[in-house]
Formats: sequence, structure tokens, C-alpha cells
Amino acid sequence: MHEFDNWLRQAQDEHVDDAAAVVARLNEGRQLAADPSQLTRLAHLGHHLYGEHLGDWNAGVDWLLELAQHPHFATQDQARAALGVYLSSLALSGGHDDGAQALPVADRIRAAALAAGNLASRDTPRATALFKQALREAAQAQTDGLPNDGPHVRALAVSSNNLACTLEEKLLRTTEERELMILAAQSARRYWALAGGWLEIERAEYRLAHSYLQAGDPVQARHHAQLCLELVQVNAAPPLEHFFGWEAMGLAERAAGSVGGAYDRALAQARAAFEALAPADRESCKNSLDELEKARA
Repeated sequence: MHEFDNWLRQAQDEHVDDAAAVVARLNEGRQLAADPSQLTRLAHLGHHLYGEHLGDWNAGVDWLLELAQHPHFATQDQARAALGVYLSSLALSGGHDDGAQALPVADRIRAAALAAGNLASRDTPRATALFKQALREAAQAQTDGLPNDGPHVRALAVSSNNLACTLEEKLLRTTEERELMILAAQSARRYWALAGGWLEIERAEYRLAHSYLQAGDPVQARHHAQLCLELVQVNAAPPLEHFFGWEAMGLAERAAGSVGGAYDRALAQARAAFEALAPADRESCKNSLDELEKARA
């Protein structure tokens, strides 16, 4: 059990810098997987690597089909369903509808949302079409009485957040990419309100603040940073959440042209929250604080 977990943790740590190298070791994970849950986590990683990082959707389908031969997949319906979602997502990414329409509606929503994430940085028109398809089907599912706490709702919240993040990271965005980024951030907020608690909603407001900053709209960015901070304060949140809220507010104030007052207050609050962070959190937030300090300079 621990051997697989250690392998997966290392693969997740390394995949951003060298996705191809981690793909080359996926079969090591297959040999270590000891139950359907571990195989499902491995399938998720394979989908993410082939889908978002490499854009090699056909190879991803081939690998997942090979993984499907593992005997553990025959013993659990939930694992087989997850594998079907990942296969359909990669097929949709590659322009095929192989089996997607045959999936239950909740799984079909998940597959389309995942495929939109795979295509976000490669083919914005198709990503937009698939994402809007997922949103339409989710709205219809809600009308038809599908539970709001179903796994498809959480999956759509996660996929929406990831899609917004992907587009935020682009140095230049077309008008269509900007619109998709905002739609994704708004959808993350909407679906986390159904699938999560105050923490997920607060972070969705933080995501909206950053998406609007990247879209060149500091007024909306400030509005969502304020909503983020209100949730932080009402829920007596830990220092990390205070840091997120004040960092977003500081960047919004600076983008709006503030050179003192509200901006200086945000920077001071972000510094104070940073000092209260645990060492690991401080390390991960250092670049964000540096960016905020640079804006002051």
C-alpha cells in the first residue's frame, strides 16, 4: 500500500517538470497497484499526463485500454466507471465521440469537462464547445432531479477551476480565451457552492479575482477579492487563507492604480499573514509575496 502511495507521490511531484519521463514509468505504478482504488488513481494520473501535459490523446487511450485489462477493474463498478470517463475524455479531446453518448449523464458531464481542460491551451473553440456542453448537461441534470451533491458536480467544480488556472497562466490570450477563462472561474464558484464548504467557495472567489486580473478588469478583481476576505473573516480562517485574500486584494488595488492607502494596507496584511504561515506554506507563498512587493516598488 505504502509503496504505491510513495511512487504516486513522487510521480505527482515530478510530472510538471518532465511529464514524458513520468509517462515512461506508468507501468511501474501498474505493477505496484494493489486494489481498484489505487488503479483508479493511476488512471487519473495517466489521463492527466496524456491529456493535459502531452496532448497525446490516442496514446493515452491505448494505455488506458491496456490498464483496463488489470483484474482489479473487473471487481468494482466505481473503478470501471472512472476508467470509462477518462477514456471518453481522451477520445473527445481527439475529436471522437467514442462511447461518450452511451455514458450515464453524470459521467458524460465529467468527460466533457475534462476534455475541455485537455484542450484549453491547444484548441480554444473546441474547449469552449465541450465546456459549454458540460454546463448545459449539468443544468439539465439539475432540472431533472440529479442530486446536487453528486460526484459530477464536484468534478465540474474541479475541472472549471483547473480550466481557469490553465488560461490564467498564458502570457497572451485571445478574446475567446479570455471569455472562456472567466466562464470557467464563474462556473467553479457556482459548482463549489453546491459541492463544497466555505473554504472551497472562498478559494473560488480567489480564483475569480485572479481571472479578472488576467482579463484586465481590476474592478471585478477587487470585488471578488473582497468577497474572499469576507469569507476568511467570518469563518476564522487560518493564516494561509488570509494571505490568499490579501494577496488578491493587493494585486487588484495595484492593477486599479492604487499606490498607497488601500494597496499599502493589503500589502501589510499579506505580510502579517505570511509571517504566521507554517514553514511549508511560507515556502510555497514566497513568490506570491515577492510579486506583491514588486508591484509596490
